[in-house]
Amino acid sequence: MAPTALNRRDFLVAGAAVAGAALHPFSAKATERQAHLRIMETTDLHVNVFPYDYYADKETPTVGLARTATIIDQIRAEATNTLLFDNGDFLQGNPMGDYVAFQKGMKRGDAHPVIAAMNVLGYDAGTLGNHEFNYGLDFLANVIAPANFPIVSANLAKGALVADPASDERIVPPHVILDREIALGDGSRQPIRIGVIGFLPPQITVWDAQNLAGKASTRGIVETARALVPRLRAQGAQIVVALSHSGIAAGSADDAGLENASLQLAAVEGIDVVLTGHQHLRFPGEDFAGIENVDAVAGTLHGKPAVMAGFWGSDLGLVDLLLERRGEGWAIVSATNELRPIFERVDRTPRALVESKPEVLAAAKADHEATLTYVRTPVGETTAPLYSYFALVADDPSVQIVNQAQLRYMKEILKGTPLAALPLLSAAAPFKSGGRSGPDYYTDIPAGPIAIRNVADLYLYPNTVQAVKVTGAGVKDWLEMSAGIFQQVEAGGSDQPLIADGFPSYNFDVIDGVTYRIDVTKPARFDRDGKLMDEGSSRIVDLAFGGEPIDPAQEFVVVTNNYRAGGGGKFPGIGPDKIVFVAPDANRDVLIRYIVENPRIDPAADGNWRLAPVPDTTVLFSTGPASAAHLQDIAALKPESAGRTDDGYARYRLHL
Repeated sequence: MAPTALNRRDFLVAGAAVAGAALHPFSAKATERQAHLRIMETTDLHVNVFPYDYYADKETPTVGLARTATIIDQIRAEATNTLLFDNGDFLQGNPMGDYVAFQKGMKRGDAHPVIAAMNVLGYDAGTLGNHEFNYGLDFLANVIAPANFPIVSANLAKGALVADPASDERIVPPHVILDREIALGDGSRQPIRIGVIGFLPPQITVWDAQNLAGKASTRGIVETARALVPRLRAQGAQIVVALSHSGIAAGSADDAGLENASLQLAAVEGIDVVLTGHQHLRFPGEDFAGIENVDAVAGTLHGKPAVMAGFWGSDLGLVDLLLERRGEGWAIVSATNELRPIFERVDRTPRALVESKPEVLAAAKADHEATLTYVRTPVGETTAPLYSYFALVADDPSVQIVNQAQLRYMKEILKGTPLAALPLLSAAAPFKSGGRSGPDYYTDIPAGPIAIRNVADLYLYPNTVQAVKVTGAGVKDWLEMSAGIFQQVEAGGSDQPLIADGFPSYNFDVIDGVTYRIDVTKPARFDRDGKLMDEGSSRIVDLAFGGEPIDPAQEFVVVTNNYRAGGGGKFPGIGPDKIVFVAPDANRDVLIRYIVENPRIDPAADGNWRLAPVPDTTVLFSTGPASAAHLQDIAALKPESAGRTDDGYARYRLHL
């Protein structure tokens, strides 16, 4: 059986939990002075306990801690000593998280379904991710209070920073030492002290400024590690595991604002193992091939073992260490890494590899069932389908309705204020556009009744409404940054890939209230960090307001969300200094209110933007297979089927 919260404090459970399981070679071959330690990671669960897609209102084989739990049992059976860690972003991300936060509420002593499920599995420690702060610090405190395992975060401070990182006041402890006994190859047991330290993206104070301003501060990941890891070692940690809710990317270790800093963190002396996350990718794996000091096959960062276990419970990450007793300490003799997925694709169709663990389902069952009732509640009706299959290549009804709701809301809010005299625009992006999440990850709402689950499908995140004041030149730069989602295309070329790899769809803002075209034959003006790359390039053409070319000096109010207004996505010229209004309402609630007040909506896109025509030029665009029912809506691009991709996407040839 899996270790419980009671017995794991005393020893690491030897692994004959599942009859007939074959021991890992490290466990089978360890000598009398050696021990096998298996470290397991979950990351970016985003409240996915059940294998259920609340937006589609059906079971799915691709998500769910309940399925991952079955693999955890198997893994424990293969090793004599195991530890289980969570790497953050467990609290927000699906309708069950929103139901608990906005409908049920959390008071001290309540058990949040994701924590209840994790307690069943006997986690040894966890850390906080950036999405843990979406519902506020009081909510977070009530959620983590019942956890039967320590939660740590080293670069997060309560209130203002002080001169010495070790002296910052804390929201949660920066690190912890787990005192365990470990079984050696001859069956004897020896003590081991395992240090666990956590990190999160320092940008949380921008992304969740409405919840954290004046209440929390952050430091750079690497600078914090350099200050605190030696202290952790001095306190007796013999092996140090870094729980890094931060991705893997090139960059300077001296950049205090580095968001994806796990590679640089691995180079810090005293850290032995790095568990990563945040990017919703997999490591080891080809996602990170070609980065200096990253071995994407062996799974090492600066030579140290590391792992990133996908997202939503898709994988369990494993780091196997062969340890050797040397004096009063331990040394790593060898290490291996791997991922254990919960599903596979057969003929492009996902198929579960494991069944759910009943005890985990039981821990969240009541909240799961309440969430189903919540998301099925009708709020209105749509006269036409709402879908996001072509949101990246044509004006789209699923983005249009969000912009319409934001414009109506902000127009009423600003009425009677000096800002009401300025032209009002609205920016919104498609959230569900396939990408890493697979060919089924699209909004697809048929004509007819709209329920809360459909509204959550249109707007995934619990962002709040904010407005910024920018000039016409700023509007153009905003759109130029969004246009970075496209590859540069050669005029007259055939079957060129259109969408740039790794550009998130939530950074492809469409601005309503202006008209424009996007010329993809031009190079991108900005890179993905908002840095000016080609001052002479202009992908945004024919930008107009009120039928006239936009005045670069004209001031506009643009309604958006707190993430973008606060600088999220690194859009040039957009940041806290441009914010002119902070609304008390969530974007999703504004959308629900719009539908309730207009119970019969017509969501047709108004065509305010399009790709600029390029004669005799074709590009390739991949989207969900169900897009075939809506090809008439991009008829101007003359879509032709170009087959399927290996991962199940429908590929189209588009005529620019």
